[in-house]
Amino acid sequence: MSLKIEHLTAENEHLVIKGCVEGNVSAQKVLYKALSSKMFSICLRYASDYHNAEDILQDGFVKVFKNIDKYRGEGSFEGWIRKIFVNTSIEQYRKNIKMYAVSEIEDTNIANHDSSVVDTLMTSDLILLIQSLSPGYKTIFNMYVIDGMSHKEIASELGISEGTSKSQLARARGVLQSKIEKADRVSQAIKEI
Repeated sequence: MSLKIEHLTAENEHLVIKGCVEGNVSAQKVLYKALSSKMFSICLRYASDYHNAEDILQDGFVKVFKNIDKYRGEGSFEGWIRKIFVNTSIEQYRKNIKMYAVSEIEDTNIANHDSSVVDTLMTSDLILLIQSLSPGYKTIFNMYVIDGMSHKEIASELGISEGTSKSQLARARGVLQSKIEKADRVSQAIKEI
């Protein structure tokens, strides 16, 4: 099949998928070009560094091309691919990081931070703050806050208890809050100079 498509659109999505199922390199290139930057941002959220994120991206696309024939057209195609990348990122995390035992807490009272501080932070700043979390905190924070997984799903994926998931999330939020407050103090000090 000769594929003369250069960009992925809603109108040609089915042709690109069909081409990928048939192993057409041109179709694979179109799909990669269209979605690699979005999927790389997912990889970066979970990875320990840029190179690890590149490895996850590669693994994710291998899985997409290997399993694309399993996409049934139910729901968003991009959503289907996104799920593969989240799962690939989590698998990579499980291979490389050991979760250390954390005491469980049922309720955590973390004070609300000043929303004006968060408003002044750019998205890239927030991503850097999340990236600076320990691997366990970062993974659970991403799974819960960014990817919308429940504590039950996180516990099942990572082989931990729901309580551990909750406590790791609470502690991640506490660390982030502390870092945001520190950034605010630095910002205020700079303004006073």
